Formats: sequence, C-alpha cells, structure tokens
Amino acid sequence: MAAQARRRRKRKGGSSKSERKPLWRRALRATLVWGFALALLGAIGLGITVYMTARELPTFGSLRSSQHGQMIVVRARDGTELVSLGPSYGKWLTYNEIPQVMTDAMISVEDRRYHSHFGVDPVGVIRSLMVRLDTGQWKQGGSTITQQLARNIFLNNNRTFTRKVREALLALAIETKFSKDQILELYLNKVYFGGGAYGIDAASRKFFGHPANELSLAEAAIIAGLVKAPSRYAPTADVDAAVARGKIVLEVMQANGKIDAQQAAHVDLNTVRTAKEKGQNSVRYFTDWALPQLDFLLPDSNEPIEVWTTLDVGMQNAATAAIKANVPGGAQGALVSIDRDGAVRAMVGGTDYVTSNYNRAVNAVRQPGSAWKLFVYLAALEAGYTPDDVVHDEPVTIQGWSPRNSGGRYAGAIDVRTAFAYSKNTVAAQLGNDVGFGTVASMARRFGITTPITTVPSMVLGTSEVRVIDMARAFAGVSAKGRAVEPFGILRVKNADGDVLYERKPEEGALLVPQYVAAGITDLLQSAVTTGTGRAAAIGRPVAGKTGTTSSNKDGWFIGFSSGLATAVWMGRDDAKPVRGLQGGRAPAGAFAAFMRHAVKDRPVEKFDTELKLPEWQLEPDDEFLFGDPDDYYFVDEDGNLIEPGPREPVNPRRTVPDVDVQRGGATAPAASGTETPQAANDDFLERAIGGSGDAPAPADPGLRPAPNPDVPVFRP
Repeated sequence: MAAQARRRRKRKGGSSKSERKPLWRRALRATLVWGFALALLGAIGLGITVYMTARELPTFGSLRSSQHGQMIVVRARDGTELVSLGPSYGKWLTYNEIPQVMTDAMISVEDRRYHSHFGVDPVGVIRSLMVRLDTGQWKQGGSTITQQLARNIFLNNNRTFTRKVREALLALAIETKFSKDQILELYLNKVYFGGGAYGIDAASRKFFGHPANELSLAEAAIIAGLVKAPSRYAPTADVDAAVARGKIVLEVMQANGKIDAQQAAHVDLNTVRTAKEKGQNSVRYFTDWALPQLDFLLPDSNEPIEVWTTLDVGMQNAATAAIKANVPGGAQGALVSIDRDGAVRAMVGGTDYVTSNYNRAVNAVRQPGSAWKLFVYLAALEAGYTPDDVVHDEPVTIQGWSPRNSGGRYAGAIDVRTAFAYSKNTVAAQLGNDVGFGTVASMARRFGITTPITTVPSMVLGTSEVRVIDMARAFAGVSAKGRAVEPFGILRVKNADGDVLYERKPEEGALLVPQYVAAGITDLLQSAVTTGTGRAAAIGRPVAGKTGTTSSNKDGWFIGFSSGLATAVWMGRDDAKPVRGLQGGRAPAGAFAAFMRHAVKDRPVEKFDTELKLPEWQLEPDDEFLFGDPDDYYFVDEDGNLIEPGPREPVNPRRTVPDVDVQRGGATAPAASGTETPQAANDDFLERAIGGSGDAPAPADPGLRPAPNPDVPVFRP
C-alpha cells in the first residue's frame, strides 16, 4: 500500500513538471501545428481550384483558333484597299517551325526561368512585392510567359491585386493542362506586338515584310523587345527606340548563354530594314474620321467587315501633294473636299500623319477671316440686297468698333459684287449691322457651322473660330444651290460572307435659302475668283470661292467650288503664331488650284446659275404694289356712310405716293398739282407705310430698295 502511494505521488509530481513548460514553447508548438494544418488545407484548396480551373480551360485547338478584336478592311469608293485595321494574325507556326533565335530571344528577355517554374516564378513574385512595398506601385512585372498568356487570353491589363491573383491561378491551371512547348507556341502566336499584329508571323510581315520563319537574330531581338511596350518600341514608329531595345535583348541573350560574344558583336541592328507600312500617311486622317461612324451605322459585332468609303484615291494623292507643295515652312495645312451630295472625296489633316496624327481638318478650330463673309452676304441677299445694289465703302463706326480695309483704302460708292470681290471690311460691317449680327450667326448655323459664334460687330470679319470641314460643308451647300449638305465617309459595309450590313441611301438635303439667294452668292463668289482676291484659284473653268486671312497672318484660307466639288484649304501654325507672307489669296489659293485641276479634270464643265429669279415681293413695278390702285379705295363720311368716288381725271399714281430717295432713304414731299386726286390715306399713314419717322428720314427697307440711281457713279473692276 505504501509503495503504491509513493508511485502515485511520483506520477503527480511528474505531471506538475510538464504543466510548468514555458509559454513560448507551447505557443510555438501550436503555431507549427495549426500552420501546418492551414497550409495543408490551403494546398488542398489551391490544388482543387487549379484542377477545376484547368478542367474549364478551352482545349489547345480552341485557343489556337480564337482571335481578339475586329478585323476591318477599308476600301476606297472604287474598291481599292486603303488600309487594314484591327488585329492581324499572320500564319500560325507550330513550335518546331518557330526559329530558335526567336524562342531564345523571347525567353531571355521575358522569362529566363521559364523551363524551371510551374507557371508562377517565386523569385519574380518576391522581387515584384519588394518593389511594390518600396514605391507603393506595381512597377516590377514578375509575370512569367505563362502568366502573360493567361492575361492576354482571359484577362485585362488592370494592375490590381485581384487580377494578379486570378492571373496566377490561371497560369497554374495552364501549366497543369498544357506542356511547356504548347504554352510557348500559344504565346508566340498570340502575344501582341503593336500595330494590330498578334503573333510573331504577323509582326514579322508587318515590320520586316517577310514570314517569321525567315527571321534573323537582329530581327528576332527587335520583335522580342516589343512585348514590353509595343507602341513605344515599334520600328515603324521610332526606329531609334526599337534599336536601343533590341540591343538590350541581345545583351540579355548573351548573359543567359543563348548567344556568344562573337555572335553579339556581328549583329548590327542599324542595318535592319523595316517594311514601308501601307496607308499610314494622309489616308489615315480620313479613316480616323470615317470609321467611328460605324458605331452609329452597325450593331455591336466582332465579325470581320469590309468598309467601302467615299474616298477617291487620285483626289487624295493630289490633295496631299498640293498641301505639301504650297504650305509655308514651319506651318501646317489641311484640306477637305466634299461632293454636292456630302460625300467626302479627299481629306488631309496635316503635312505628315506619321509625325503628327492630329487631324486639323476636323478637330482644329481657327478663325476664318474674310471667308466668314459668305454668311454676311447670304444674310444680306436673303434680306433683299442684290449684287448690283449700291453700297458705300467708307469709314464707319458701329458700337464703338471701327473696321478698316486691308491697305486702308476706301472706294466710295460701289456695288455689292465689287465689295465682296475685293473683300471690303467696311461694307461687310455695314451689311451685318443692317441685317443684324444675330441673323448672320443664324445663317452660319443654318449652313453647318457647329462651333460657338459671337454676335459682336467684329464677328462679320471672321473672329469666331470654325472647323475646316464645316466651312467646306457650307460652301458645298451653296454649290448644291442652297440645299443642306451632310458630310459622310461610308458608302456600304459587308461581312466576310459578302452580306451587305449597311448601304447609304441617297437623300436630298433641306432647302436652306431660296434659289435666288444661292444664285446671288454664287455670282459674288465667282467674281471674287475672276476679278477679286481669289484670282490665284482660277483653273480654266468656272470657279466660285472666297479667301480668308486673319490678323498678323496667323491663318490663311481659300474655300470654293467647281463642277459640283467644294474644297476648303487652311494653312497656319499649330501654335497660332504668325506665318510670314501667309495670305488666303496666295498659298491656300494655290493649293486649291493645284488640287482642283486634278480633281475635276474628268468632270463636265458646269456654268454657274447666277440668274436672279427674284420673288414677286422684290419685283414690284412701282409703289402701287404696296398701296394698290387709288380707284380701288372707298371713302366714308363722319357718320360712316359710304361715299362713292366720282369720275376722276387720269393722273400719275406716283403723285399720290412719296418718292423714295435712294441716297437718303427717306421720303420727299408729293409734287404740287392743280388737279390733285383725293388722297386715299392720310399723311401719317403714308409716313408709317414707307418707314418714315416724320422728322428724320428712315433708311429704306432692303427688301423694297429700288434699282440703283443711274446718276450715282458706280465703281466696277
């Protein structure tokens, strides 16, 4: 019994010793146990996730045949291919067909441990995390080739933690389902190299003009260097940047033992010839403007399509040459040519698309100068003025503003036609003030000006900024005899099977101004070319147009039309600094003539319709048209009883109506007569009817203005 009691006490003593183990040991043991358990559960969960993801992945054949984006072939109106846009995939190369130099270059620069990792490179991940902690941003890639393939096929390029996790899971799944050779084959045939080229064959054909199986070491180095930043290192965009990046690829290949020092020394990247890219100059200004119209014409779709446009290849080449040959040094130029139905036949947005793809023809807004007078005179003609009406070129002040003519000379009494032909600023100011500056602005809106318009007096000289395409549209409206013209660039669209998805139907624009107004402004525009400031735009057939020059020679314009084709030309600097010697009647008019000689050479010569077929309200034989025949009037006495007029002697009807003084615009007293016919209306009524004020003479209504006084001298060129 005693022995058993001792043994029990001994066991109790041992138990108490165990319970007194340090806390840190117990915590470490628990951490290890639970950490192992959680890691095991995490590994099992990850394995299940990767397995399930791998099961859901498409087959190798499906991934091989899949494409991204929409392929668009753009054609001119005659079917000539202008440019192919969207993704280009070239020929699919199997792993054994891919040149070894291409494989070595890509692995060296993008994933040197490609053959040793399982889809995610732990070393790269740690390096990326360290950079993230140091800078606060994801600057270091760390993505393997497999991760890049997963991102290109299944994800986007957002730099978020969630996307990186999904990318890693997909990479693990891809490595589970496909071999290393299959993954590399998919990657090299699908990775994006810029300019719409997907895969090494498309890139090789685009940048070097031959298939990828003919790639040299130097060319492979340049292509491998594109993956990091395709737009920055593309040899067609920046040769120096592409060569510099290619040298880095060669250095990495040498460091990784893929090439030796002798091979690297014999590679001269500066001798690599790049293929001339088709359709990358002025035609792209047009396609950049026209193709967004597809968003409104077609439903959303990724199927390949062919787009027939309104562009005329010959006209486009002539427009490009005309701008380059005439634009002053250091300046830019733009041209838009529109048919009377609205079809854009040529568009040049700058001197060189590769250097600057900013489209000045549709995006830039510049002051039009005197070319704006088109709207001033349209408003005046609609209000009743005619080309033969007398106006006065003399100093004038309107609301504190005193316009001056170019050269500071004044011609005195001239007709409207001469004032327009010689671009008299004082006359434009008077006409604008007469019809109303708001009326001029409304006329500009009517003819398609979309930019803001001021209504201060100086607006008549073109101080409101406009777009080149809008001015071309306005003059095309005049060419279309006063009908609205809506510029368009797409004729029809077909899918890969040849089915027509869209086809434009011809439609007649709304009438903007009466025929006599369109005829009158055409008369004025033709005079500006034959005898006025636009003489340099003459091409040996009828041309109507207007020059425009802004202050300090910052902008030069010529806009006109002939044989149904309206063309606007602008020149100036992008920074709006003065251009020495730039005037609308010189370089822009010369470019217009050079282009139009080619553009209309196969079109029939058209004589302009300048005959003024005025409406009846402008054709009254005399003032009886307003007041009627006095014999038709009736009279009543003070009690309202009708008094029949008795027989009267024939008299001159004008003796009962005040004559209008053409020069003063007021009324003169009726001539005395011993046998005066009873007056049909009192003097107050007559004063109000002819616009008189009683004390001071009132200006005559433009719509009722008589023909010019033959005694007033009229200056004609």
